[in-house]
Amino acid sequence: MLDHRLVRRAFTWVVLVGSTLVMLGVLWQAFTIAAYVRGAGDGALDAHLTGSFFVHGGQLGIVIGAIVAYWKNWTAVATAVGFLVLSIAQLLFLGNTEEQGGWINGLHGFLALIILLAGVAYASRAARELGLRRASATPFAATEETNAAPESGIAPDAG
Repeated sequence: MLDHRLVRRAFTWVVLVGSTLVMLGVLWQAFTIAAYVRGAGDGALDAHLTGSFFVHGGQLGIVIGAIVAYWKNWTAVATAVGFLVLSIAQLLFLGNTEEQGGWINGLHGFLALIILLAGVAYASRAARELGLRRASATPFAATEETNAAPESGIAPDAG
């Protein structure tokens, strides 16, 4: 029989790895596109494109991992779907980069920052749920496991 706790834990690890890829990838892309704009040449643009593959892989890891790990926590599942929509929108806001005054590209960069912050939030939640860091306030709705009393039988502090 399949142990649902092990499946949830495995997919929580997928969320953590995916969010780490997103965080590092977005920072890499910010660095490489800034270098390109400041005249570093086509190598910097190629490095920016390569970084996007890591970011998109991480985004898929977050979405798939969160849907499985947080299944039946519909707020968290809806948040994962919202993250997918955000990720697609960020891609669509990449306008014609050869055109002067392409303000739409500003939205591409701005949404990358939002994706970075979402990656931080997902990493924080996953690390906490895996026991890698202590519990604190979360930007997402709590799961049943985070509301449960610890195995010691002592209820968590209310404050």
